[in-house]
Parts: sequence; C-alpha cells; structure tokens
Amino acid sequence: MAGMLTRVLTSILFLAVMLSLTGCGDERPDKIAKYQQLTQQRLATLTTMIDDGQLRNANLLKQYTTLLKQQKPDLAPLLDELAKDSGTQGPMYTSLKRRLDESKVASNFADLDQQLAEAENLYQAADPSLFNDMLSDPVNVVADMSDGKLARVNAISREAATLANGGEDFGPGSQLVGNPSYGNWQTDSSGTSFWAWYGMYSMFSNVFNRPISYDRWSGNRGYSYYNDVGRYRYTSPKQADAQNKTFEQTKKRFDSQGKRFDSPYAKPRTGGTALSRESTSTPKASNTTSASKSSSSKFRSNYAKDSSFRNSSNRTTRSVRRGK
Repeated sequence: MAGMLTRVLTSILFLAVMLSLTGCGDERPDKIAKYQQLTQQRLATLTTMIDDGQLRNANLLKQYTTLLKQQKPDLAPLLDELAKDSGTQGPMYTSLKRRLDESKVASNFADLDQQLAEAENLYQAADPSLFNDMLSDPVNVVADMSDGKLARVNAISREAATLANGGEDFGPGSQLVGNPSYGNWQTDSSGTSFWAWYGMYSMFSNVFNRPISYDRWSGNRGYSYYNDVGRYRYTSPKQADAQNKTFEQTKKRFDSQGKRFDSPYAKPRTGGTALSRESTSTPKASNTTSASKSSSSKFRSNYAKDSSFRNSSNRTTRSVRRGK
C-alpha cells in the first residue's frame, strides 16, 4: 500500500512539474517566427510601394541621378550605382532581405535574445516610413554632388550642418561613410582604420576625397540619417560587432598614447528635418554604441520589453511622401 501511495505521489509530482514547465514555456521562438512573418509581409508591401512610385525619396533619387548624369556624364557609373537604391536592387533593400534570411538561422546568433532583437529590428526597418527616411542619405549625396543645384531632403544644408556640428566637410558621399551597406572600416599595419568603399562607390575616393580615417571621422563627422537615427535598425548584429571592434582597436591605440578617444556615436549630430514619426520614435545612435561588444553580446531592441506585435498594415498601405 505504501509503495502504491509513493508511486501515485511521484506521478502527481511529475505531472505538476510538467504542467509548470508548460505554463512557463519559452515564448521567444514563437515571437521570432511571428516577427519574421510580419517582416516578410512588410517587405512585400515595401516592394509594391517602391514599384508603384509611392516612396517620395526613392522617386527623388531616381530623378536626381537622371538629372545629374546629364550635367556630369563622367559621374554616370557612380550615379547609376546610387540610383539602385531607388528600386529593389540597391544595397539598403537587399540588406533587409539578406538579414531576414540570416535571422532564420539560429546559429547566426549568440542566443535567442539576440535573435529576437534582430527579428524585431528588421520588422521596424521594413516600415516604408523608416525606409523612405533612410533613403534621404543617398538622395542628399546626389544633391551635394550637384553643387547645390538639387535640394537636400530631410536635412539642413551642407554648410549649415557643418557649422552647427563644428565638424569637417568630408565632401560628397560622406553621409554614407559608416554605413555597412556601402563600405567598411579596414585597419592597416599601423593600426589606423580607413573607410573602404564597396565596388563602384570607390569613385567617391577617386573623384572627391582623400582616404577618410576612422579617428578623424569619429570626431568631425557630420549628420546623416544612418549614423544619427537609423543605425539602430539598419545594422545587423554582425555589423555591429565589426563597428565596435573598430572602435575598441582605435581607443586602445589612443589609450597607449595617453590620449582620449570617444565613439563616433557618443555625440549625436544635428541636422535632420521633417522626419517621419516612426523615425523620431526610434532610439538614437548614441544609445547603441555598446549594443554589441563581443560575439556573445545581445543586440538589444527598444521593443524587447514589448511582447505585442504591431499591426503591419496600419501604416504601410499609404503613400510615403514626407521630407520637404
């Protein structure tokens, strides 16, 4: 009798433990899958809006590059490359698709928290309003290349921005420096990091600028949407790791010389105007400097504490025409 009672009690205890574990099950995999599904839907909507000419800055980029090619035909190869961002073949759009595919492979992340944060960030980055604002950088690059003949969007003038931030004018194309869709930081044998453009974007160095060093750029960079607003959403955990590695290497070199070195994102630059509500509600770049300090770090999201999913159709079915 005692043995039977023991077995019954053991069974009850086992059932209670199993029920407890079920009730406290990990919801993160389901959240990740849900965000991935919603992001896929948003990307489909974003594609339609781009193809239908509903993104104002995409339209401007196409118009600007066409006009400037007529004025400066020697820049046609570079302008054709920049024009790709007005469609679905540009680096900003293809980066979102690539990151979405990578987000589905758990081994790409340190843990579920990092994978969930990336899924949430991608969901926000695919918002047409945010993406439209993100395109203000290449639009303004072309505007600067026109010597003032084409107007900037979502930003104050080049001269006013330089004056307001007390920085250095690194020339046309500087809005794209630091954005991993257009290049990366490479370190030479002396430990100094320089910006290396991808492919045709290297014409920026050949035509306009001398090489841009990381330490000089960090303290003197101007405003750009990516670096001061959008970096949080448009940077993958792997890219954030690379950015932080460059910062740590440079800081270590300065420390050895008894000098101080601050992150390029420690002080946000001013210069953005008429940004969408979605952009103004995202974290500032300075809040994400330490988002990824090692391969095991968590790439946080400001939505990490929010378990709800926003309706992906409430903002993406309308035309995005902000930025004047």
